[in-house]
Amino acid sequence: MGFRLPAAIRKASFSSSQTSSKVANIPKGYLAVYVGEEMKRFVIPMSYLNQTSFQDLLNQSEEEFGYSHPMGGLTIPCIGDVFLHITSHFNGL
Repeated sequence: MGFRLPAAIRKASFSSSQTSSKVANIPKGYLAVYVGEEMKRFVIPMSYLNQTSFQDLLNQSEEEFGYSHPMGGLTIPCIGDVFLHITSHFNGL
């Protein structure tokens, strides 16, 4: 059974101003997201994209930022502690 990626992932593009060292630090099968007002960077497994609660975060991101993310990457508009709480439930998968 497939899943449909939220538009925020389908159309998100990374700016050319990102340094290659940041991109190189992302292992295959992972992606970087920026969370909260402090724009803390998290490298998360792509398997999180299958989770309904993570897709809700992506939809919030799309509503708040559209396709123009301030960090050039995907920005999640929630408090870092909330993000960690939500994603901590995915680790058992």
